[in-house]
Amino acid sequence: MTTSLRERKKAATREALHNAAVRLAVQNGVESLTVEAIADAAMVSRRTFSNYFAGKEQALLHRDRARVSVLAALVRAVPEREPLRAALVSAVEQIAVERAADPELEAQYQALRLHPALITEYVATYTAVEPELADAIAERLPVDPNRVLRSRVLAATFLTVLRVSAHQLFAHDGRAPQDLVNQAITALREDFR
Repeated sequence: MTTSLRERKKAATREALHNAAVRLAVQNGVESLTVEAIADAAMVSRRTFSNYFAGKEQALLHRDRARVSVLAALVRAVPEREPLRAALVSAVEQIAVERAADPELEAQYQALRLHPALITEYVATYTAVEPELADAIAERLPVDPNRVLRSRVLAATFLTVLRVSAHQLFAHDGRAPQDLVNQAITALREDFR
């Protein structure tokens, strides 16, 4: 996809703010991290920071937000003849392929993202994509009176599966992300009978 110079600059600024937030949080702790320090480290103004993020928590969790924000589009990109589960797992596989350019920074990020001070923002990050994912799921379900309810429940459940799988993955579980998601979906199907 072609992006304009302005869009590339905005993406670079957002990434610089995120990277600065992660590095500062690793050095000084999440609790002592300030928006001002992030802006200074990224060499932008406080106002510029506010144009990109509502607070330090959003800046810290930017990578998660970027990854899950494309879920609905990835599900829609899978041919309709494929079952819903295959579309969801395919989306996870594509997200899992994307890695940060700096492996050390990625490892630091993974350690920080589960910090107790970030839990509310972490859950909000996943919840924000729920309506669009529910719409993408609804497009793959047969038309019936419960279609909207089913798609919302499936989206919320899948996002929870994704969060829990991510926790397990970053606890150095050793399994591939798509394998963890498949196992979690299987557990749901078997254990909710």
